[in-house]
Amino acid sequence: MNTTAVQVEHLRKCYGETVAVDDVSLTVDRGEIFGILGPNGAGKTTTVELIAGLRIPDGGSARVNGLDPVADRSEVTRLLGVQLQESRLQPKITAREALKLWSAFYDDPEPWPDLADRLGLISLLDQQFRTLSGGQQQRLSIALALVGRPEVAILDELTTGLDPQARREVWQLVLEVRERGVTVLLVTHAMEEAQSLCDRIAIINDGRVRAVDTPDGLIGRAATATVTSFTTESAVDLEALREISGVAAVRTEAGRIVVEGADEVPLLVLSCLESQRVVPHRLRVQEGSLDSAYLDLISTPREPTVMSPNLIAETAR
Repeated sequence: MNTTAVQVEHLRKCYGETVAVDDVSLTVDRGEIFGILGPNGAGKTTTVELIAGLRIPDGGSARVNGLDPVADRSEVTRLLGVQLQESRLQPKITAREALKLWSAFYDDPEPWPDLADRLGLISLLDQQFRTLSGGQQQRLSIALALVGRPEVAILDELTTGLDPQARREVWQLVLEVRERGVTVLLVTHAMEEAQSLCDRIAIINDGRVRAVDTPDGLIGRAATATVTSFTTESAVDLEALREISGVAAVRTEAGRIVVEGADEVPLLVLSCLESQRVVPHRLRVQEGSLDSAYLDLISTPREPTVMSPNLIAETAR
């Protein structure tokens, strides 16, 4: 059985002279929660819209369960659930009417009252879409994306506008959906969300993939993979700490000396302190954050793109 749910190869999309997606290649396994991170304008939303068949690529290809989302639109529509970053319904349609309508599109839909209950929509069912708050509209969009029991769900900015409790409840729902075998593509700016939910993450910047790895793998590859902090009663040569191979930053913070760096840095810091005859107190060694790893990876200068003659011809068309 093919274990690949989504296959993207050399995908490219331009809007005039602006390149939104530039040679993006990704493979997403079945049953995986695959995160896509990147700054505003990085090409994240355009990438998932190309995967969903909502836009036509200028080059490359996308496949969902082996199907072309443009050529095989009707088949892909049946197996794909999509919650876009900004979803708008007819202003006067009620939440109940929308859920019933979406359910009617599928042969075996999820019981929509159950989804409404899980997403806190029961008391809002008879309200028109235009009267719902941004967070309530977001919850309704999630319900509509999942009501058809999709094999692949694209969730773009999943928890925007939700309060902390609602956000955690939606996270739990996504984990339960994955347990049923659904593949989830999760576009997000929230590092905590990505680290909590995602099996793997692609970081996209300037329309290109900068890195693909597990959350721990991305952290381990970053310049700030560890954070070592301590207090001391002795003077410390901070410049000597900064000169240690693999150290990314040294600072003082709330009376503590903090050293950020690669995996091997904590032992080298201890060796450096010993050579200075400094005894560290309240020593802490922590894994670096996904936030720091993300900032480190997107700050890496982009290599220039060399387009093949075939790709130039495709783009020109």
